[in-house]
Parts: sequence; structure tokens; C-alpha cells
Amino acid sequence: MAFPYMEAVVGFMILMYLFETYLDLRQHAALKLPTLPRTLEGVISQEKFEKSRAYSFDKSHFHFVHECVTILIDSAILFFGILPWFWKKSGNFLPLVGLNEENEILHTLSFLAGVTIWSQITDLPFTLYSTFVIEARHGFNKQTIWLFIRDLIKGMCLAILLGPPIVSAIIWIVQKGGPYLAIYLWAFMFVLSLVMMTIYPVLIAPLFNKFTPLPDGELRLKIEKLASSLKFPLKKLFVVDGSTRSSHSNAYMYGFFKNKRIVLYDTLIQQCKNDEEIVAVIAHELGHWKLNHTMYSFIAVQILTFLQFGGYTLVRNSTDLFRSFGFDTQPVLIGLIIFQHTVIPLQHLVSFALNLVSRSFEFQADAFAKKLGYGSALRAGLVKLQEENLSAMNTDPWYSAYHYSHPPLVERLAALDEADKKEQ
Repeated sequence: MAFPYMEAVVGFMILMYLFETYLDLRQHAALKLPTLPRTLEGVISQEKFEKSRAYSFDKSHFHFVHECVTILIDSAILFFGILPWFWKKSGNFLPLVGLNEENEILHTLSFLAGVTIWSQITDLPFTLYSTFVIEARHGFNKQTIWLFIRDLIKGMCLAILLGPPIVSAIIWIVQKGGPYLAIYLWAFMFVLSLVMMTIYPVLIAPLFNKFTPLPDGELRLKIEKLASSLKFPLKKLFVVDGSTRSSHSNAYMYGFFKNKRIVLYDTLIQQCKNDEEIVAVIAHELGHWKLNHTMYSFIAVQILTFLQFGGYTLVRNSTDLFRSFGFDTQPVLIGLIIFQHTVIPLQHLVSFALNLVSRSFEFQADAFAKKLGYGSALRAGLVKLQEENLSAMNTDPWYSAYHYSHPPLVERLAALDEADKKEQ
């Protein structure tokens, strides 16, 4: 008797949903606490605390509904054989438009087109409610419905432009890969990731946001001086008009080798009281670069990608696995989808481990910025970002350990304070 892979996958999906819902309930209880954590008393105003609670409650209620609907849909798709049914229908569609349904690449693209339409239909109500109700209610949403539709159309056009050649290449590699399939797939994804990281900030990101050079002035001089002191090869310094869509703030850097760029959200510049707070945030980001966190993360992703493809090559010819999910044939894309479902337990463990590493990196980057003399400014900047983004002030330790890639503000401030005590 064949192993019931599909039933096992659905069962584990439901178990993970129940576990994560338990964590969500713990976090929801933490949000109900009427007082600030001791570390934040006198640091965060009561007004901001109440606004943060209201925003977090709205997001929490929305999350409960969204996750419930998602698990119901995903479980039904697998349990009732909708996936193989839709694969068959997408193949039957091809002769109607004069195409060969025996061509696996065309069949796959037809299937993906249908899946994309279905995803847009099911996700759109939640996206609209999140953006134009919750985010707008709390003063974050700045985009119009027209801008939202325009972004949606641009995203779909990019998917139509980039998706088919990538999918076609993957199918061709799997069909021709032979015993070295895992290496070929990894090499292709490695090159693709480098290409996308190169063209995204230059060609794709400007389709959605306007990037302008940071004007000459005190802030620019301070950032350039900091970058120079660390031998960071800063080539361009941009401000992005994040305020056209949201009042949330951020900063990031990107680029290869000697061609690095730093991007500041215009909302970050507007929200921080002085330049030192912004420079301190940049010092934290440069700490990730100086301590090689970005390189370590990239290497970890490449190793995990190779291991995933290695696992896929071991199961892609398993007839029992495909039949368990209702397939008589073994299409490449379906094999990848099924494999991703069967390794969900490992994915959750890996995700948890990566979060632990990421949180450690954040503490190290904070300590790096402090050693540069930005301890007080970083503290003020972190508090300002917490306040302006209305991030949750009270967090359940289990919930944050499982979900957060960044430590909660309380833990980051405590670490900075501990470093001060050691110095004294």
C-alpha cells in the first residue's frame, strides 16, 4: 500500500496552522496588556502606545481571518484534487487557441496563467481591505485606488514578461539535466538571482517609485563621511518617494562589489528629529556589510537552494508521490510544487533557525553602530521608527522568537543598555 503523502501534507498543514494560531493568540493577549514594558516607560508616549495597540489589534483580527480562509482554501485544493483537475483543464484549453497540449512548457504556462488569475481573485479582497481600510484608518496608506491598480497592472506585466522564459528554462534543464540536475538547477538560479539583483534597482524598482539623489547638505556629508571611514564603496545615495504609498519608513543598501548604493525613504527623513538619528540607522546597516552579514546570508540561501534541488532530484521520479496527489503524469512544475509541500516541516525548522541567526546579526549591527559612537542616536532612531510605524510595544516571547527576523525594540534597547553598563 502506497504511503498517503497528500493526506500527510494536509495533516501537517493543519497542525502548523493550529500551532501558529496558538502563537497568534499569545501575541493577541500580549497586545491587551494596558501598560508599556518597563524598558519603554518614559521613552514611548502614552498616546503613541494607545495608537500602536489599536493598529496592532486591527492587524491581528485581520490576520486571524486571512489565515483561516487561506488554510481552508489550500487544504481543499489538495484534499479534493483541485490541483490535478486544474492541470488537466489548463491542458484542454491549449487546443482551443491552436496550441499543442502535449508541449509541457506551453501546458505549464497555461496552468500558471490560471493559477495567477485565481490568486489575484482570492487575494485582492484581503489586499484592498488591508491597504484601504486598516492602513488608511491608522494614517499609513497614501496611495489612491488608481495608483494601486496601476501597480497591480505593472506587476502583472512584469510577470508576463519575465515568467515564461524563466519557467521554460527550468523545465528544459530538468528534462535535459540527467545526473547533474541539482547542480544545473542551482547554477541557473544562482545566475538568475545575480541578474535580478542587478536589474531590479535599475530597471524594475523605478517603475514603481521615484529615486532621486539625496540633496547636498549636512546629512549627505555625514553619510558620505561615515561610508568613507569604513571604506564602504558608496557610489550613489538616493531618496525614494515611499510617501506616495505609505508613511512607513525604512532605509536599505544594495549593489555588488565596488558599486554600492544607499536608499533612504523620504518618510524616514521627515520623521527623524535630526540627522544623527538617520546616520545612526545607516551605521547599523553598514554594520551588516562590515561584519559580512549580507555575504553570510547569501551563502546560506545558496546552500539551502542547492539542498532543495538535491532533494527534488531524489523524489521527482516517484510515481507513488505524484499519484498520491492525483497525477498520472509527472510534470516538472507539479513535481516542484509537490516537493515544496512535502518538505514543509523542514522549511519551518529552517525558517526558525534563519530567524535566530538574523536576530543575532541585528544585535551585532547595533553594537557596531554603538562602537562608532552612535549609541544614543541609534537608540533615539530605533524609538522613533517604533513610534512612527506604530509597531507592537508588547510582544510575546514565543511569538517573536518564531516570527521575527528582528528583535523587538525592548530587547534591542536592553542590549544597548547592557553594553553601556559594561563600559562603565
